[in-house]
Amino acid sequence: MAFDVSNVLYVRPGSRGQGGSGLAALCGWQATSGAAGAGAYHRGIMESQIIRVRTGGRESVADITGECAQFARSASGGGDGLLHVFVPHATAGVALIELGAGSDSDLLAALADLLPADDRWQHAHGSRGHGRTHVLPAFVAPYATIPVLGGRLALGTWQSVALIDLNVDNPDRQVRLSFLG
Repeated sequence: MAFDVSNVLYVRPGSRGQGGSGLAALCGWQATSGAAGAGAYHRGIMESQIIRVRTGGRESVADITGECAQFARSASGGGDGLLHVFVPHATAGVALIELGAGSDSDLLAALADLLPADDRWQHAHGSRGHGRTHVLPAFVAPYATIPVLGGRLALGTWQSVALIDLNVDNPDRQVRLSFLG
């Protein structure tokens, strides 16, 4: 799996009507290029960034805890707030789960039992059983919100942040990380 956080765009408070158009100008924001690259927005209390995750052409549980922790640390400035993790795809979800002790495989096996890759699905395009991936977000939500305390994710001892992807037809995913503090 590969992660790409390049080209993040930061939008900072500015005077109304200066430095841009559209929503940014309407809200009085100015767009500037930040060190992190394009896809991030900032206006005093919220900062957002998109990471890209390559899950490959197989069902997967991708650990994105490190990227979430790095973003929370940077965006919070060592303070408190909330990290919202959102996957803007109709066929993927986000879970807080123990990883690396077999839980990844157990989750994929449970989802295979619950949502079999067969021809029962009315939503029938793509690979066999593709319709089940469109049902996945009803069971594994496409978002999670995590407290940030002192710039650190307030996860439980064994909790990790994972992208759950059953869609073998779309190996490239985006995850939006937003810090509100």
